Amino acid sequence: MNETFYQNYTVGILGGGQLGRMLIQSGIDLNINFSVLDPDSHAPCNQMAPFTCGKLTDYNTVWNFGKLCDLITIEIENVNTKALSDLVKIGKKVFPQPEIIELIQDKRKQKQFYQEHKIPTAEFILTESKAEVLQQEHFLPAVNKLGKEGYDGRGVQILRSKDDLNKAFDAPGLLEKLIDFKTEISVIVARNEKGEVAAYPAVEMVFHPEANLVEYLFAPAHISDSVALKAKQIAEQIIDSLDMVGLLAVEMFVTQQDDVLVNEIAPRPHNSGHQTIEANITSQYEQHLRAILGLPLGDTSAITPSAMVNLLGEDGYSGIARYEGLEEVLALKGVHVHLYGKKLTKPFRKMGHVTIVDTDLESLKKKATFVKQTLKVKA
Repeated sequence: MNETFYQNYTVGILGGGQLGRMLIQSGIDLNINFSVLDPDSHAPCNQMAPFTCGKLTDYNTVWNFGKLCDLITIEIENVNTKALSDLVKIGKKVFPQPEIIELIQDKRKQKQFYQEHKIPTAEFILTESKAEVLQQEHFLPAVNKLGKEGYDGRGVQILRSKDDLNKAFDAPGLLEKLIDFKTEISVIVARNEKGEVAAYPAVEMVFHPEANLVEYLFAPAHISDSVALKAKQIAEQIIDSLDMVGLLAVEMFVTQQDDVLVNEIAPRPHNSGHQTIEANITSQYEQHLRAILGLPLGDTSAITPSAMVNLLGEDGYSGIARYEGLEEVLALKGVHVHLYGKKLTKPFRKMGHVTIVDTDLESLKKKATFVKQTLKVKA
């Protein structure tokens, strides 16, 4: 990378949300030029870089945007992959590669990929309609997932008994055996064009019971060394099997027997890696840029134990966001608040996150609980 590269090279981001915002914040340190496409003119990235308002799933919009960039990446999977494939044909770099985005857009294809590559995952059945789900009472308890367009807790239904079958989706999807797990973990792994791979230590995730969104995260995960090694090897196996360039988040279940099963993957910076900004030598955002730009991958080592608390819009409040308890939280030692620049809040909308670093694990947990109870996003 030379001076000319810095001056004339533009990285286009499909999606202008908080992940794009933090990617740009990291890229500023490397003098990287960005351009952003998002359908919301008030998206978090709208004042961070040259910004185009347009639909991410529209062929012409993505094609015209991508033609003006040297490299295109994503911060959300719901994009037009046909336009991205055609951009590759005219010499544009697209990372992660369009065919990988397309595979990950469909949870059915994801599961079949794991099966074909002998990657451990929960037993599943593909279903085409609600009528087909209704015929699978013997498979319960199970999780019914939409094949496409389910994200942030949407498109997932737990079916524990016959009485729940009516909640099934009437669209192509899958039924997945409900796993009796001890904990949910995530490993973020990166790979560059040379095939170099680097994985972050596993983190432990705690989900909001209603919204099905990550509420807390603890790093490192409270798991045995053998489970941590298994999880790391699985994440590396997936990114190598995909031949993917970029950053991949691999969410996994740890069963009561200490087996590790892949739940889902995301080919981009991820909610389960926010804490790396303060707690690891290289943040996930810098690592994603290093991977897609062909740079050496950074050191993924943790500097200190950490926790991350998602700031979700309070239930029952919609309108202009107001942050209660911000000063009390900022007064805590080791606390770093990240607000996403979203003017409007609504129930369970991701409005920011707080990272807490502390070498004492008990103190870390207490501070995380205090942050969760004190910092509220209302209207």
